[in-house]
Amino acid sequence: MSDADGHPARVTVELSGAADDAGSVFEVLEAVYASDRDGGPAPAGSPGPTVWSGVFDTARPAGGGPGGTPSLKGPVTAGVQGGYVAVDQVVTVLSAAFTVTEEGSASGDQEKDVSLRLESR
Repeated sequence: MSDADGHPARVTVELSGAADDAGSVFEVLEAVYASDRDGGPAPAGSPGPTVWSGVFDTARPAGGGPGGTPSLKGPVTAGVQGGYVAVDQVVTVLSAAFTVTEEGSASGDQEKDVSLRLESR
């Protein structure tokens, strides 16, 4: 999918951290963008390291915004990959809800990949 200006609009978000915290991050994004996770189960705890992922379409707003101030029990690592404009939009939404530290990025011809550390404000 592309936005009205022809930019790629789908963003893949991969999260690692506690299951409840990953669920809180996804709730923030699902309030703003349509997702393949809409109506899907929240991340559940597991005994070992786990990565949760979702695809968010920045060209299809969900019609809302994050409600309240989400709280995380610990840091969450987020990998955000997609078109430049779409990734920037998702990072802006995350920055409004959490303290965001960029830990690295890689840029390609039409996409970029950003590694973030998310923490409660």
